[in-house]
Amino acid sequence: MVKIIMHGCNGHMGQVITGLAAKDEDIDIVAGIDIADNRTNPYPVFTNIFDCYVDADVIVDFAAAAAVDNLLDYCKAQNMPVVLCTTGLSEEQLAKMKEVSRQTAVLKSANMSLGINTLMKLLKDAAKVFGSAGYDIEVVEQHHNLKVDAPSGTALALADSVNEALGNSYEYVYDRSGRREKRPKKEIGISSVRGGTIVGIHDVIFAGTDEVITFNHTAYSKSVFAKGALEAAKFLAGKPAGMYDMADVIAAK
Repeated sequence: MVKIIMHGCNGHMGQVITGLAAKDEDIDIVAGIDIADNRTNPYPVFTNIFDCYVDADVIVDFAAAAAVDNLLDYCKAQNMPVVLCTTGLSEEQLAKMKEVSRQTAVLKSANMSLGINTLMKLLKDAAKVFGSAGYDIEVVEQHHNLKVDAPSGTALALADSVNEALGNSYEYVYDRSGRREKRPKKEIGISSVRGGTIVGIHDVIFAGTDEVITFNHTAYSKSVFAKGALEAAKFLAGKPAGMYDMADVIAAK
């Protein structure tokens, strides 16, 4: 049984993870951390992480970027592995994360979905076939109308997977409105759609002469990210110090 501390337990993702963990016989959330203890949870909740006295194997973090500094300080002090899911971290926080990883296990990924991370692995193989054959490559991502950043981090991670397989020789293009020329071969177009309540749709398109191959991932709820975070926690518990990502979790399956 992997014992987890849920950092950001009262947020939406914290509550989704709490619900999924209750159905998983291999996981027990033994404590939660949040800015306020204003929900009913099946575990004790601490408003200051340094007040948490509960023994655990790993922390799962889905909180706000402002809370990550204290989290990393705690993980360093306690040699506590952490699955870091909070996005929007500063360069200073990312540097601190790498510093902490020299002392304990840290897992960070642009997207926690098992499906997305398996797709990234498949795209590397596909890119070697279609890229060398001259196929055009496009990434189209769709999200809800409240998402403030574009393109999504996941779209960039998918593009990076393709580009890595092709020797990082392709340029990313986000806007063609000011261009009056045919499409260069060595580019990956990345387009963003914002509307409604779309959780997340990502298409990677390889367009050749008389055929189009499309890899699609559609998230219908945020539970896909919660499931991935729990699988990452199972993987990370007991691991030696170092930086890990979801590719390591997929490889261990």
